[in-house]
Amino acid sequence: MNSKIIPVIMAGGKGTRLWPLSRASAPKQFIQFIGDKTLFQATLSRVSDPKLYEAPVVITNEDFRFLVAEQARELGIKLSGILLEPVARNTAPAVAAAAAFVEGRFGEDAILQVLASDHEITADAGYFDAIRIAKQTALSGKLVTFGIAPTEPATGYGYIEIGEALPAGACTVKRFVEKPGLAEAEKMLSTGGFVWNSGIFMFKAGQVLSELSNFAPEVEAAARTALAKASSDLDFTRLDAQEFAASPDISVDYALMEKTSNAAVVPSSFTWSDLGSWDAVWKLGARDEAGNVASGKTTLINTRNSLVMSRTSHLAVQGLDGVAVIASEDAVYVGRLEDSQDVGKIVKQLAATKATAALTETHPTSYRPWGGYTSVLNGDRFQVKRLFVTPGKKLSLQKHHHRSEHWICVKGTAEVTIGEETRIVRENESVYIPQGEVHRLANPGKIMLEMIEVQTGSYFGEDDIIRIVDEFGRG
Repeated sequence: MNSKIIPVIMAGGKGTRLWPLSRASAPKQFIQFIGDKTLFQATLSRVSDPKLYEAPVVITNEDFRFLVAEQARELGIKLSGILLEPVARNTAPAVAAAAAFVEGRFGEDAILQVLASDHEITADAGYFDAIRIAKQTALSGKLVTFGIAPTEPATGYGYIEIGEALPAGACTVKRFVEKPGLAEAEKMLSTGGFVWNSGIFMFKAGQVLSELSNFAPEVEAAARTALAKASSDLDFTRLDAQEFAASPDISVDYALMEKTSNAAVVPSSFTWSDLGSWDAVWKLGARDEAGNVASGKTTLINTRNSLVMSRTSHLAVQGLDGVAVIASEDAVYVGRLEDSQDVGKIVKQLAATKATAALTETHPTSYRPWGGYTSVLNGDRFQVKRLFVTPGKKLSLQKHHHRSEHWICVKGTAEVTIGEETRIVRENESVYIPQGEVHRLANPGKIMLEMIEVQTGSYFGEDDIIRIVDEFGRG
């Protein structure tokens, strides 16, 4: 039996609760909020110890497949597999498909650790103690969840009531509690014996599939058949769309954990947040003496206990207390931190209006392992982008059938390959790439490279990028 844990990272969510930075096509797991890694990359790093873990399995959707591959490659972390969900079906079908994949690769006794890709966790000694206890408990045949010691009467989390102690240090589960009102949350904290439901699980692959076949047979059957009929595409395993869509749309909590008598919980005290609101980001941020968390170009005067973040213009905030002011390139959100759980209501209203729907879907700035780009201007036969390339990084060697490109270097030094020729382009210099010519952009310097790219032509779709050589597994 494999003695290592196989991490299963759920990275398919399209949540917009951290709008305007998070969008449907650029969700929070792939964005940097705290530190120098995206939340997905931080999750990968937590499961990178080869003594404890096998290479992770990631389950995501079609839209994010290259983001997953690129962000893993940037860290030099190999993956056991990338499963692609053809349609969104909540966590139970995703867990079932991943468990069937792991069972086929590592055997039915292989231990899975299921993790969300968008949680902020401090992986200290207490965290790894909880992992050790959970593994021992899962080996005994339990379905284990991690319960976080509550620090406040949070109403945005589900709770678990702790039952009797089990041999390895876990406990039985008395009951799961839905997201409570404030009065009920305060009562649970004062009574004791309750923990937050973290959404982190550990169990044997065969065990979870067996129990799903008892309590949610349609989920288990659909996942197994979708995997059996899956197709391979580069580094990806594409689950069969028709079979996967036949599964009920249900969470693993509802489908299994709340029904089984075999559930266990590991009470844990490590720092954890699902970063489900701007209030949560503020609580985890480095606060100044006035209680403010600020990033980007900001000036705060007579302002306290607030979160101010700018990815674009300079934000000046005066005389406010307990607010979130978040500026992306094309939208600004202002609201009270205590109301930030309700950002979804604004997003729904924006999405329902044709003039503003795009603000909830796409983001002007897209991040890549080599840097990224910001869309500046789009027209019928042209588009303008600002490219930024990290020192030492390079884009794929590629060509286009329907567009030509002009690159102007505005900061740093560019190494540009056009056909058989490679040349250096410095600040205030420009270069032209004819339609159909093989080309590549790289940053050989020590500072961020910034280029203005002007594309002209008849078609600008992603499928007109023909990659000749690519470090990131893209066709």
